[in-house]
Amino acid sequence: MMLGISERRLSWSLGLAGLIPFITGGVLAWSAPLGWQATAINGFVYYSAVILSFLGGAHWGSALHVLQPSSRWRLLLAMLPSLIAWPALLLNVGAGLWVLLAGFILMGGYDFSRAGRDGFPSWYPVLRGFLTVVVVLLHVVVLVRLNG
Repeated sequence: MMLGISERRLSWSLGLAGLIPFITGGVLAWSAPLGWQATAINGFVYYSAVILSFLGGAHWGSALHVLQPSSRWRLLLAMLPSLIAWPALLLNVGAGLWVLLAGFILMGGYDFSRAGRDGFPSWYPVLRGFLTVVVVLLHVVVLVRLNG
């Protein structure tokens, strides 16, 4: 099933809207009153874990939609983001952010691989690439704040 132009716009709109908590957390980590900065950073970390897990779910659905011999391997790979995100929440905030950052970079690489593109529209890697770059940069912004 091919998504039409309205579905593409909706996907982009929802993807961009999904950046709002990352951007808000990154800005508040630097600009909020000191007591709120910790809350903003914690919120950023928790949201990051949720979104990383969501990316695995997208690949899970795609693997089930496009059944082929590699689907079993893809289903296993689709579980990795959740298995990275959950333990990241158990670490101290700085270490957790590094783990989540690595998870987004790994998923970004997979999104651009041939197997990672299977089952997605041709414009999807551009969307994922843009969102991944912004999310990775915002992780760096928050990490700099923690170490600054």
